[in-house]
Amino acid sequence: MGILNLTPDSFSDGGKFNSEKSALEHAEKLLKDGAEIIDIGPQSTRPNAEFLSSKEEIDRIGNMISLIKKEFPEALISLDTFYAETVKFGFNEGIDMINDISGGQYDDKMFDVAGETKLPYILMHVNPSYETMHDKVKFEDITLEVNRYFSKKTNELLEKGVKDIILDPGFGFGKTVEDQMKMIGETEYLGFDKFPLLIGISRKSFIYKPLGKSPLDINEETQKLHRKVLEQGAKILRVHDVAEAAVTIRQFCEKNKKC
Repeated sequence: MGILNLTPDSFSDGGKFNSEKSALEHAEKLLKDGAEIIDIGPQSTRPNAEFLSSKEEIDRIGNMISLIKKEFPEALISLDTFYAETVKFGFNEGIDMINDISGGQYDDKMFDVAGETKLPYILMHVNPSYETMHDKVKFEDITLEVNRYFSKKTNELLEKGVKDIILDPGFGFGKTVEDQMKMIGETEYLGFDKFPLLIGISRKSFIYKPLGKSPLDINEETQKLHRKVLEQGAKILRVHDVAEAAVTIRQFCEKNKKC
């Protein structure tokens, strides 16, 4: 999954792709580099980011979804939003899946709309409100906590008629460095091996800050962690640097004689 931020304020690529021309060019590059899914994000969720309404998200997306679909019909498009109205708009424009960082907690209509559209839904573990999204919580057992959350939320989604659920443990959202490294080491225990697992650690601060590096200077370390989670059953990597991740995946597949 390649990341296409349509935002002026994302932490590592803000403002780079928020015009139709630059966004289409980047989508083409992501696909050429090996992405199978393009994750379109109209709103930054980094700490202290600008908060947008659903209408502002929709205005920012504009024709981008339909343009990408027209230019690259083979691409799967996920829409990164926590608003039900934005999902409805994206569904009419042709999105293939919902990437909701809020687990339905920031808009009480989200699960209903996910059920109505029948789109695959990416369920992420996160703190229960937008305001506390990045508040660091030290959990007694992070793996147990995330699995409790997944169990409750997947049951709710299944009751709403959502059949295709992908689990995201929520790296970079309200977790200590220690807990995130514990999740890396215990990836095989996340999600009960019942639903596909998505891992999004690309350019996250729990990797670069302890190393005293910038988010753009940790590719080698990130690929090592990617290999570790792939070995434990992760099915999707959400990344900025698609070409490098594609090499990691290819090497994993060759080594394990699968994929």
